[in-house]
Amino acid sequence: MGILSQLKRIFSPPRPTSRYLEFEVRCSRCGEVLAGRVDLYNDPSLEFEDNKTFYICRKVLIGSSLCFQPLEATFTFDEARNVLEKRVTGGEFVD
Repeated sequence: MGILSQLKRIFSPPRPTSRYLEFEVRCSRCGEVLAGRVDLYNDPSLEFEDNKTFYICRKVLIGSSLCFQPLEATFTFDEARNVLEKRVTGGEFVD
């Protein structure tokens, strides 16, 4: 292995074992269950706060029934892209 390959391996952040985080939310208005997916390689944005590094991703889902209420799911990840916190506005997560 070349020196550049070794440096890249050392300084690259750890990759998650699965590329996608799939989730489902239920609309609080009409009860429709919507499925969403976060691409852990591309969707999260790097954030800095109080000398801590973490990632944030927001997904907005809109149903196909007659209510069309937007559901905003917000995920907070650590540096290894493990979920630290998840919130949804306008509904609830379905496990």
